[in-house]
Amino acid sequence: MKVTIRRTGDGLSAYVPKKDLEEPIVEVENEGLWGGFVVLRNGWRLLLPDLPKDTQLPVTVDAKKMVNDAAQSETS
Repeated sequence: MKVTIRRTGDGLSAYVPKKDLEEPIVEVENEGLWGGFVVLRNGWRLLLPDLPKDTQLPVTVDAKKMVNDAAQSETS
């Protein structure tokens, strides 16, 4: 699913246009953000692609929603 990651005054935020959902990122697996998962405030875990650490924000990426520790493609 397409996800836009941006920096806000409170930290990082993820926007999912298909769901019209914007949630703060409350946990990151990798300090550099990319190539691991992030957890949104609503509990969603998203697997982000492996991008360079110096990737400028905001950026739209193709992320996978993780369910039961497995990446799932969004079908709806």
